[in-house]
Amino acid sequence: MSLDHPAEGYEFDQDTRVEKRADGEFTATLTDGWTTFTSHPNGGYVLGAALNALGQTLTQPDPLVVSAFYLRPAAPGQALLRTETIREGRRTATGAVVMEQGGKEIVRATATYGDLTTEGRELHLEGPPELPAPEDCHVPPEFAGRPEGVTIAHRIEYRYPQRPGWLDGHKDGRPQTDFWMRFADGRDADVHSLPAMVDFAVPAVLEIGEFSTITVELTTHVRARPAPGWLACRVFTKHVSNSLHEEDMEIWDSQGTLVAQARQLAMLL
Repeated sequence: MSLDHPAEGYEFDQDTRVEKRADGEFTATLTDGWTTFTSHPNGGYVLGAALNALGQTLTQPDPLVVSAFYLRPAAPGQALLRTETIREGRRTATGAVVMEQGGKEIVRATATYGDLTTEGRELHLEGPPELPAPEDCHVPPEFAGRPEGVTIAHRIEYRYPQRPGWLDGHKDGRPQTDFWMRFADGRDADVHSLPAMVDFAVPAVLEIGEFSTITVELTTHVRARPAPGWLACRVFTKHVSNSLHEEDMEIWDSQGTLVAQARQLAMLL
């Protein structure tokens, strides 16, 4: 099928491109442009490439729910993807994708696709984060200076209502952050980038002195097709135990519409 991606030339689309090699089999080249504090490519970015292959396998246009298990860290370089159609229904289609590097699985994901243009009942008991306009928010100089090694900070722009405490070594903050986010090269978010973008937040547990985390599993619900512009985001953790924690993420578009929710189980480093 033909996916409704933005025009060629944006970094996310270039770096998640896949080539079809056979029925259900694709190749991708992961880049070093989306690395995190761990020096490995960000898990959301890696999932973006995997879903690019799966989206070309299924007939429905929009990912509704995605569940990804991270089995090994990814590395820049060639990857093999194998997709499977599990069921094609009238309203939804479900499939699976496995990404391999060096003959070993690094990600295994299942997803159900549908059509988000379908209208129905709406009920929201909470609204988007209350944030100043992006132009009135704080840009940490550590981010603006394109930090070496954390290349995802070159690809994504962040705006905070105040300077995050963890940048100054504080360890007693509440593990919740509200902020604005967008692609640095002007690409607007869409349903194909949202399952990646839910993993683009700085981990909330940095506010309690934990350096970084490794994702074990990530589940994303895509709720609507986003309007152009900045995304208002809320990321938080409520429970840390046995060196594991959940991290919840909400993304609201520039019109105040909830467009994505996610929860991941992550392991403290």
